[in-house]
This record gives sequence, structure tokens and C-alpha cells, in this order.
Amino acid sequence: QAYSGTPPEEKEKIVWVRFENADLNDTSRNMEFHEIHSTGNEPPLLLMIGYSDGMQVWSIPISGEAQELFSVRHGPVRAARILPAPQINAQKCDNFAEKRPLLGVCKSIGSSGTSPPYCCVDLYSLRTGEMVKSIQFKTPIYDLHCNKRILVVVLQEKIAAFDSCTFTKKFFVTSCYPCPGPNMNPIALGSRWLAYAENKLIRCHQSRGGACGDNIQSYTATVISAAKTIKTGLTMVGKVVTQLTGTLPSGASEEEILAHSNLRRSPLVPGIVTIIDTETVAEGQVLVSEDSDSDGIVAHFPAHEKPICCMAFNPSGMLLVTTDTLGHDFHVFQILTHPWSSSQSAVHHLYTLHRGETEAKVQDISFSHDCRWVVVSTLRGTSHVFPINPYGGQPCVRTHMSPRVVNRMSRFQKSAGLEEIEQELTSKQGGRCSPVPGLSSSPSGSPLHGKLNSQDTYNNFTNNNPGNPRLLPLPSLTVVLPLAQIKQPMTLGTITKRTGPYLFGAGCFSIKAPCKSKPAPQISPSKSVGGEFCVAAVFGASRSWFANNSGLKREKDQSKQFVVESLYIISCYGSLVEHVLEPRPLSTAPKISDDTPLEMVTCPRASWTLVRTPQWNELQPPFNANHPLLLAADAVQYYQYLLAGLVPPGSPGPITRHESYDSLASDHSGQEDEEWLSQVEIVTHTGPHRRLWMGPQFQFKTIHPSGQTTVISSSSSVLQSHGPSDTPQPLLDFDTDDLDLNSLRIQPVRSEPVSMPGSPRPAADRRGVPTVIDATS
Repeated sequence: QAYSGTPPEEKEKIVWVRFENADLNDTSRNMEFHEIHSTGNEPPLLLMIGYSDGMQVWSIPISGEAQELFSVRHGPVRAARILPAPQINAQKCDNFAEKRPLLGVCKSIGSSGTSPPYCCVDLYSLRTGEMVKSIQFKTPIYDLHCNKRILVVVLQEKIAAFDSCTFTKKFFVTSCYPCPGPNMNPIALGSRWLAYAENKLIRCHQSRGGACGDNIQSYTATVISAAKTIKTGLTMVGKVVTQLTGTLPSGASEEEILAHSNLRRSPLVPGIVTIIDTETVAEGQVLVSEDSDSDGIVAHFPAHEKPICCMAFNPSGMLLVTTDTLGHDFHVFQILTHPWSSSQSAVHHLYTLHRGETEAKVQDISFSHDCRWVVVSTLRGTSHVFPINPYGGQPCVRTHMSPRVVNRMSRFQKSAGLEEIEQELTSKQGGRCSPVPGLSSSPSGSPLHGKLNSQDTYNNFTNNNPGNPRLLPLPSLTVVLPLAQIKQPMTLGTITKRTGPYLFGAGCFSIKAPCKSKPAPQISPSKSVGGEFCVAAVFGASRSWFANNSGLKREKDQSKQFVVESLYIISCYGSLVEHVLEPRPLSTAPKISDDTPLEMVTCPRASWTLVRTPQWNELQPPFNANHPLLLAADAVQYYQYLLAGLVPPGSPGPITRHESYDSLASDHSGQEDEEWLSQVEIVTHTGPHRRLWMGPQFQFKTIHPSGQTTVISSSSSVLQSHGPSDTPQPLLDFDTDDLDLNSLRIQPVRSEPVSMPGSPRPAADRRGVPTVIDATS
């Protein structure tokens, strides 16, 4: 709070900003946060700021009061990560358990002091303050990534992965395609998979699917928006003509001339993505070549024509968003793996997110927690908000106006069999539906798609694609335009004009009046000096609610009234702004139905000023035991020990847990098994399921034949040797000809409930209780 009156020149220069995932905001493994979560609370946002001299870590809990967790000045930092506690089991223990949480830092001056700048990763303990490990490299490091299994160090054209428990080298990749953009070697690390840009396409490992045709979609977009951007269309046509004639215009860049001259000799191909499984991949070098087997390679496919500039997995790790150096279109792929090899896997190109026709370099991609929204931020400081579905298809009112994720089809569509009709239509048109006739990118016609043999295709069409998504027909591609484009204001003053009094500072104090040091320039950052403008974005529960209701207690259902979580964007001015996103049906639509397209209203609601000044004290480890990062690390480690069936350090005795790995093999007594059995769901049909009452009208009647035959009623059990009353029942004699049709009983016989395992009383006691079957699933 001391710096609220100081002139803005005294603030330190920010080099990079990033939102972090660590034990502190890991709800899946942090039991304390999990318990709080059920009462409507959310994990805090964790924010890292890299300065030209040092770095800083902030936590913004749900109350909105920003808390500084770490601050140091020791020269510029290129990359830093708070390492999450690793997964342990009985065979694999954590060598650094008592030192955690660990902070991995790549500084200009390494620990040894002798290595070149940015060439070593130092791991510091935030508990004791000492350096526990230093990993040296010969070439500069560009980025660090980590999850519960590995720490990944990204070099110019290499990737090195280290085990999270021991920090010994696990595997390394040397075949990355270099990117000229802000991110020299883009990778995406999920909870288990690692995606990187491969430098050549190996046909024997290529997965089915991938990018839709030979960049057809961008030409489609050009045709659609030709009226607006004739100039761009002409330049693209010009490029195509020069490629065909083999000449290059005099204004071509060196890169293009090099690429043109090396076209035949160079084996490097831009835009190829390889995804590997960090658990099953072999130790040592990961090599994707004709001679190598596909152990650990999950998928290998073409994603763009240009070099890849940025990639990101969604929270579940099944969707991958890739962007190229042009930044016109971003591709969303669904990865469907095969246990045998990557060539059997399928990569569905679900969406092309079309940003525009001008070039822009992407620096940050972020998913919402339910994977219905993607935010892509460029170096111009603009964040583009796109609606998507995790399963593909056009985003509309039905899919995005509800707080919950909806199924791929509504109940009506499912029961009416509309999916089959749609599939037949698309198969006749030849694969994917293209918005421009003649530009349909049929999977069979595109050289990028792995060829399917005719038997596969035949089987799949005859069975109406009953559930193997790796076979044809591939889902149709959807082009999505951004619903909102949020530009960063130049200074704090412009935010204040829009948001009014809801402004927080570092200690959650309110700035009532705009900063009057100088009038804020109203130009977009892309026209400002330098042109590059680092931002990072993340989705989270709204924290501005306290600004308007500071005296009130936060309600449980307060966060549930928002359809979309708030979007938090931090800029290189150190101001974190919460934007409230409100999707609504398109206002120009004549009638609002389930399929109405969307539009979005965004407004900035609150702001935190987090940039430090030279007067601020450093906040360095060793920290107290009640420091939030230490508390979170302790809670997660304790949970990990329990999960692995081990004894947590400091606990009195062995803890027996039936959820441990060996519990399935051990012979437990019947009570637990019965409880487990009663939770099993059995699916007895292949979808889409049509309800009986939605189709032809059936009537069920009980036959009372004359003669000595046994009536099959709902209470008898023909297939069992004994009925419910433990008396043997003779089987029905089907040779009776003398059925008395007039004596049919119209009144239905009430069925008896089936006794479930683990039920409190036997079925005989409950014979009069009717069974309720829920038909709304």
C-alpha cells in the first residue's frame, strides 16, 4: 500500500507473466481444499511475475485479497516453476520429500557462476531456502514445464525430461522443429502426455486424421471474407502463383528464400506434431523414425502448414490446441489413442478457430475448467475468447447457456435418430461439410489422411459407426469466430474510467480516483513502441463479488449463478483485471431456439495492481510452517502417502486403506464387495436409445392359457432352477394350441423388485414395495 501515491516511473520492469498450477490450487490431491470446495469455495489463483531483476509470486484467494508469497531480486529470470509434489507408490519414493515445495528457476547467472547465461536449472527448497539440485546444460534454456511425473527442460531444438522424484534424466528428444516466434520450442505438457513440434513426418507412425486437408480452411476463410479483405486474398493468390511458377517476389524474406531453396534437399517439414506418453516411452533418446518402434508414441500427425508457435492441452488432456506462426487460424484436435501403435490412433480436427487475416504471434492459450471456452492471447495484447465443445459441433444456446456441460445431442435428437440421417448425408457428400461448395475436404482425397481400407469403411457404415471413433466417417469440421476480443488498456487510468470504484491494489485497497499523473493514451498496444505486449489469462471463480458486497458473507450459490467463470488477464503493466463474461443468444436472431448462435458481453469488473517498486522488501525462504505454499505441499504429500498405502512421516502407525493398489487382489469379506457391486451400472443397449413410449404404441398383456402349462409372469423365474418361493417350476410348454384368447387379463401384473446385493432386508420383506425406475437419464 505504500506505493499507491508514487509516480508510475518507479515500478520495476516486467519481462513475463504467467499463471501457475501447483499444490496450492490442486483440488484433486489437496484434501483440505477439497473439503472447502464442497462449501462453495475455490482454490486461489497463483500468479508469477518475472522482472528484469528477479521474480515474484502472488496468490489471489476467493476473498480477493492478494497475498504476496515470494519475492526475490537476483538478476533476470527466464523461466520459473513451482514443482508439484510427485506421484509416489510403494516402489518409488520421493527423495526430496522433506525439502518440498521446490522452486525451479532458470537465471542469467547459474549456481556455479561459471556456466554461460541461462544454461542451468536450479531447484531451491522454499522450506529451507537451500539449493537442493542444479542441472547444467551446454546451450541456453528457453522454458521449464512440470507435472506430477516429470520436469521438462526446453532447449532450442531439444527437450530433456527428468523424473520428479529423483531428478535423474528420464528421456530426451532432439528432433524438434525450431520456431522463430516468442516461444523458441513450443511444447504442451498434460498430466501424462507431452506434445512437441516434430521436424519431419514419418508415414509409418502417422495417425489417421490430423489437419483438415492442405490448409483448405484458411482458403475457405479467405473466400468467405473476400469482400472485406480483398488485398489479403490477392496476396495469398500471388503467393500461390509464385509457388507454382517457381519464382519468388523481390520483397520475399530471407526465410522464404531459404525455405524455397531447401525445399527438395531439406528433410524438415513444418507443422508436424508428435505426442508421447511420458510413462511408457523408453529411457534415453526418443526417436521417431522408420526404424524405431512406436513405444510411447501416442499420435503423430500434421497440424499446420507453417511452423507451430504455441500448443496447449485441455485439463483432461484429450484436446490439443495448436497455433502456427501466422496466427490466422488455431486448430483444436481430439486425440483418440490406440493401445497398439500411433498409426492406429485417430486425430479428429474438431475446430478451426479463426482469429483474422492479419499476422499475430500467440503467446498464451488457456481453457476453462469445463473445456467449453478457449482464450488465445497474442503478442499484441489481445485475448480472443472462443466457444467450443469437448466433443465438437457448433456452439449454440443449448450447449453454452447452461452452467453445466450438456450432452452431444438433446434427448429429442437422440430418440428421433437424427444422427443417422446426418451421417448418411455427410457420407454421400464425401466426408466433411465445407462451408464453400467445391472446397469439401474429403478425408479420402486428402494426402494428409491415413488411408482406410475399404473393409474398414464398409464395416463402419453398415454398423452405422456404433462406437469406434477411430474409423470413418470423421466428424465434420466447424469454423468458430471469437465471441469477444479483449484488448489491454495502456495504463491503469483507462481501466479506472470503465470500472469505477471496484479497483483493488496489492493489499485489496480501493483506489477511488483514476491516477492523474498524465492522461492515458487511448491507442492499442500493437501501435505502441516495441509492439510486443506480454499477457496471460486464466479462468476462475469471480472474486469481484466482495467489491460490491464487502460487508456480506459469501453465499454458497453465489458462484453458481454465472454461466461462465470470470476471465483473469494480467498484463506487462502488472495489473490483473477480472472480466465478467456473459454469453447470450444472438440479438439479431428472429426466434431463440436451442440452435441459436451466441454473442457475448464482456466487462472488466475488478483490478489488482501487483507490480512491485524498488522500495519493496524481498520475501525469501526459509518460510514459516504456516506459509500457504508449505501448508499445501504438506497436505498433498500426506494425501499421496495415504493413497499409496504407505505410512506418512510423523504418523503413529500403519494405515490400512482398502483403496490401495493391492486391495483388489486381497480377499476382503463379502460386505465390502456387496457395497461395491451395488454401485455397478450395466448398460444393456447400444445407443442412441429410443424410449418405448416415443415410438409405436405397444401394449403388454399376460396370457392365461387353458391347460396344464405354467404361466410366465413377472414373478416367476424360468431361467433359474428355483423360483422366489424355492419350489421347482416346470418350464413353459410351447406346443399348446388351445390358448384361450378371450381370457387374456388386461390388468398388468405388478413386477416385484429385484433384490440388490447389500440391501438391508431380503426381497421377501419388500414384496409390496413398488420399484421406481428413473427414465430421465
